[in-house]
Amino acid sequence: MRFQCIASGSSGNCTYIGSDATHVLVDVGVSRKRTTEALRDLDLSLQDIDGIFITHEHSDHIAGLSMIAKTTQMPIFATGGTIREILANPKCSAIDPGRFVEVRADEKVTLKDLVVDPMTISHDAAQPVGYRFFYGKKKACVCTDLGCYTDYTAECLKDSDVLLLEANHDINMLQVGPYPYHLKQRILGKRGHLSNVSSGELLTRVLNDHMKGIFLGHLSQENNLPELAFETVRLEIFSHEDTTGYRADELPIAVARRKEPSAVVEF
Repeated sequence: MRFQCIASGSSGNCTYIGSDATHVLVDVGVSRKRTTEALRDLDLSLQDIDGIFITHEHSDHIAGLSMIAKTTQMPIFATGGTIREILANPKCSAIDPGRFVEVRADEKVTLKDLVVDPMTISHDAAQPVGYRFFYGKKKACVCTDLGCYTDYTAECLKDSDVLLLEANHDINMLQVGPYPYHLKQRILGKRGHLSNVSSGELLTRVLNDHMKGIFLGHLSQENNLPELAFETVRLEIFSHEDTTGYRADELPIAVARRKEPSAVVEF
């Protein structure tokens, strides 16, 4: 399998996951041009994509959907609540409702040789989900845009070979930053976004010996810094080293970039 974060951040999100036979995108929150260019570097085109899996309806996850749908025929997978919100969006009004395939959390979907298992997340959207992708014994997960996590979240992410996990903000930067009070409270709330510290805490619960890639994603441009997210998460892992047995400097941790694709992870 191959995994690449095409874009990750509050300005747009898109991830590629694929086997030799099956190619999918998770979210298309960047332009068709940027998506096409990233796929070209993978020796793929939009016509090779077998399906798009949408996590939720916010614009940084669907901004490119309408234009991509115009020139392709692949199905669009999303929960019922997300589908309703997308179809109610004037910018997506031209998309044929028949293109959508409804998914439900913890109900697996088979797409050629990939098995996809949506997972419930806590976010201020209609019916948001993260996604787990399985190819044989290989597993890749995309889990961003969640204000909190539970034992269920950790269980869903265990045994991942590759994981894209949200590290949205530094709590202090957010609290002293320019955002209005109501927006700060939204981000800090249980249906907001995961902080660097919380991301590190969750990560310590799901580490394993066969992880090939750990990407910290959906960083806020205003309330975080790549270096700060990276070091804060590593510090959390170091602080749990005695109980987990894992050293942060021995793990394949990287920050998913906002405007450039990440390295490709093969596993």
